[in-house]
Amino acid sequence: MIEVKDGTRLYYKDWGHGPAVVLSHGWPLNSDMWENQMMHLASNGFRVIAHDRRGFGRSDQPWDGYDHDTFADDLAALIEHLDLKDVTLVGYAMGGGEVTRYVGRHGSERVKGVVLIGATPPRLSWSEDYPNGVPQIVFDNVKAGLLADRAEFMRGFARLFFGADREGAEVSEGQLAHIQHMALLGSLKAAHDAVTACAMTDYREDISGFDVPVLIIHGEEDAFVPLSATAQQGIELFPDATLKVYEGAPHAVLYTHAERLNADLMEFISG
Repeated sequence: MIEVKDGTRLYYKDWGHGPAVVLSHGWPLNSDMWENQMMHLASNGFRVIAHDRRGFGRSDQPWDGYDHDTFADDLAALIEHLDLKDVTLVGYAMGGGEVTRYVGRHGSERVKGVVLIGATPPRLSWSEDYPNGVPQIVFDNVKAGLLADRAEFMRGFARLFFGADREGAEVSEGQLAHIQHMALLGSLKAAHDAVTACAMTDYREDISGFDVPVLIIHGEEDAFVPLSATAQQGIELFPDATLKVYEGAPHAVLYTHAERLNADLMEFISG
């Protein structure tokens, strides 16, 4: 655990030895979602760190602080506490927003490169100057579902995460239960407030200052963070980026396409 400036304690894992890789998880999960990637990278000569965001997993559950400036400052505190240098930041979904805001807010002095997987930048929600985004009503319904019956909402989230209702989808009952369990470990307040942070944050100013290479990986059939609203827009904005679209893949590429994803991570991090 580390304690950040407002007294919140953050849980993290630190596996392996070698060049540093920091993994930022997605909403509403925690660092356990990275187990396949952590095991693979730590077994192949990398030091892999993953934390539970405030309000989620085993970290403290304060009432406030569920915004991307605070998330980025928490990430900075972890990186500085461990004195990491030449680190590769890997962000999934909302975690992609976290690492993007980190670079925009704290700079790239300690950063070698960034990987965004199914990530929310450059923006997820619709606005007049971002017509490709997702309508606000979608996020209003998410928050209403959380407040009405969080357990049932997270059961449905797990199915959407894997695209379990698509024709030909292959997902075990154990994987569905695993995701639902992780989602329910966080606080209701964190899950609710982080929907706004995830949906409404605009990262375009952060992106404009990037001076490190970026790898963008996105599932073609991601129903949670649509490709057309995020990655296809981001590839036009990041100064030095590569986009890899996984054909037919849902949001859960960490599980459904683990072997391909691990190989792409290894290639980028080693480059």
